[in-house]
Amino acid sequence: MRFSSKDYKYKKRVTPDMSNKAFRIGDGRISGYVSMFLGILSFLAVLCYQFPSYLTTTDLRAVYDAVSLQRILMLTMWTSLGFGLLTFILNKKKRMGAIGILFTVLGFVLGGYHVPTGPVEPSHLSLGLDWMILAFIASAVMFIFIEKVFPKYKEQVITRPEWRLDMIYFVFNHLLITVLLLTANYFFNHVFSWAISLELQSFVLSLPIWLQVIVLMVTADFVLYWSHRAYHEIPALWKVHAVHHSVEHMDWLAGSRNHVVQTFSDRIIAIIPLYLIGADKSALDIYVAIAAFQAVYVHANVNIPTGLLKYILVTPQFHHWHHSSQKPAIDTNYSVHLVLFDVLFGTYHMPKAHWPSHYGTVPRIPRTFWQQMIHPFKRGK
Repeated sequence: MRFSSKDYKYKKRVTPDMSNKAFRIGDGRISGYVSMFLGILSFLAVLCYQFPSYLTTTDLRAVYDAVSLQRILMLTMWTSLGFGLLTFILNKKKRMGAIGILFTVLGFVLGGYHVPTGPVEPSHLSLGLDWMILAFIASAVMFIFIEKVFPKYKEQVITRPEWRLDMIYFVFNHLLITVLLLTANYFFNHVFSWAISLELQSFVLSLPIWLQVIVLMVTADFVLYWSHRAYHEIPALWKVHAVHHSVEHMDWLAGSRNHVVQTFSDRIIAIIPLYLIGADKSALDIYVAIAAFQAVYVHANVNIPTGLLKYILVTPQFHHWHHSSQKPAIDTNYSVHLVLFDVLFGTYHMPKAHWPSHYGTVPRIPRTFWQQMIHPFKRGK
């Protein structure tokens, strides 16, 4: 029996009451969460300093200054302790404060911010824990701020339903960074090396950097458009992609919900053509930064007026319609960077003054991480 996202009929999403989950000064939630997250992140950072060969990535170590980051680690650890103690003073959310204090103390026991730094012996395979920590801090600080200043759904709180599930996906997929890079490099060197054209690469390198970035965006978008469309229109692939569409509350963390099969395929499909083009490293770095920002931004609970740019670039409004469970929007808006290919191939859908009011898949797929991992391999719909 054929099965695609079109089989999911419209069903109105009932928005839960989030008023009792909002953060209020004095109720202990802010200090509890801050202490817990900073304590856990501090502990993981100390582990990175203790075992850099196995927990940090070689390419990323070349970008940041480990000594300077230790000063930030010092501030983070003491802040975690301070907010943890505050939860006990307020006599609220003491469990989260205790978790924050516990992990911070463990970090101090392992050496804290005084672990000696120096040359690191490279390891063929590492966990990429440093990448996960830095990506989380940068994304959380940037996008939580933007979502609170320019929210689309003002009633939606930071700890919206299923945020813990998406946090698991965030951690899991970011820890795969080294394996993803090794896999992509293997495909490039052993499978697609025959497709390299020195003439094409010389031509691309002769272009201005800004134009090289545009070439990279258009090329990647063309490949990802058809890959994304295949995930919707081929039944077996849709069952994998349905995990991503099971998100029912859009925010900066929602884009992290991806099945591991799609995580690997998307990275490989995007990276291979970029390598074949042979653009300048600075252009490639700029593109990667834009792609990383846009991947999070288009899922965010953000409504920033973009004017005519929304008819050129993929924006939150455009991508939110892609996630909508409303029938007119199903199987539309596949583009990742530019709306160009949706317009050319007839899959563009974006009402001028409206946003979708409900998201997710109908019927709903399982709601736990491991259930969603095995869901695509089960028989039936």
